[in-house]
Amino acid sequence: MKITVLGAGAWGTALARLLGADQHPVTLWGHDANHLDVVRRSRRNERYLPGIELPGGLQLESDLAGAVAGAGCVVVAVPSKAFREVTKSLAGFSGVIVSVTKGIEHQSGLTMCGVLAENSPQAKLAALSGPSLALEVARGIPSAIVAASDDAATAAAVQQLFHRPAFRVYTSNDLIGVELGGALKNVIAIAAGVCDGLGFGDNSKAALITRALTEMRRLGVACGSQPETFSGLSGLGDLMVTCFSKLSRNRGFGERLGRGEPVDAIVNSMVSVAEGHPTARSACEIARRHGIVTPIMDEVHAILYEGKDARRALLDLTTRESKAED
Repeated sequence: MKITVLGAGAWGTALARLLGADQHPVTLWGHDANHLDVVRRSRRNERYLPGIELPGGLQLESDLAGAVAGAGCVVVAVPSKAFREVTKSLAGFSGVIVSVTKGIEHQSGLTMCGVLAENSPQAKLAALSGPSLALEVARGIPSAIVAASDDAATAAAVQQLFHRPAFRVYTSNDLIGVELGGALKNVIAIAAGVCDGLGFGDNSKAALITRALTEMRRLGVACGSQPETFSGLSGLGDLMVTCFSKLSRNRGFGERLGRGEPVDAIVNSMVSVAEGHPTARSACEIARRHGIVTPIMDEVHAILYEGKDARRALLDLTTRESKAED
């Protein structure tokens, strides 16, 4: 079966490499033809995955229609802000579409599979999410992840497609919970990075992550998720790796905020999108719509969109009224 991966960034390239190593014909699509020419000649994507060799059989394509033609499975790994526009081309697609993008569309409040349900009504939809840093996956470092779908057969098919000795895939029927866990943890990772930038220690970050997980679960349940999903790989697991790893873009984004760099300067300097930045705005709007209290996400939003000083945001968190742990 031909598999097409849309998005030639770090995660799309890592998954194309993983899938191509199992003799599947794999096509990797990217919007930048010049960048793809460099990758084609060198068999490396040094911009996003330095030092990683790509399979000789991996096809590179900048024409979207040509990339998707004949595919039985499409993996979508483009940034959330481009997700709807790119997936419009899949309107008539009836195979399996796997979203690996962790975000929430601002205008609609939809997860990425929610967008796909509108753009690709004939397709079988799934999300792949969990603690899976692209560079570590590309290096073959053991990882575990979750394939989620409202349809059990689709989740099982995606599991079989991706499962490897060093890439263990579990299944879940909680599609919205798995997607929200992947999206919301990026907002919290920015907060964790702010702690690093301000020079705080492990006590501070552990407290932050524990209380943030409560916020994520509370908001997820209000949106129809299963609460136990947030204790699994796509919730706690992904939250841990994104908040602690030096490879995490969102944690690094927050660290630079904590050191006093302006938001726009950080955004403009990054090679890849830190999805927690746009997701913070979407998450806070959803929380207000459902009447859910999310103090940590609120403070991240205030830093990113209201110009609030990071130290002031921390003080406002730590001086909140005392309460029982929930």
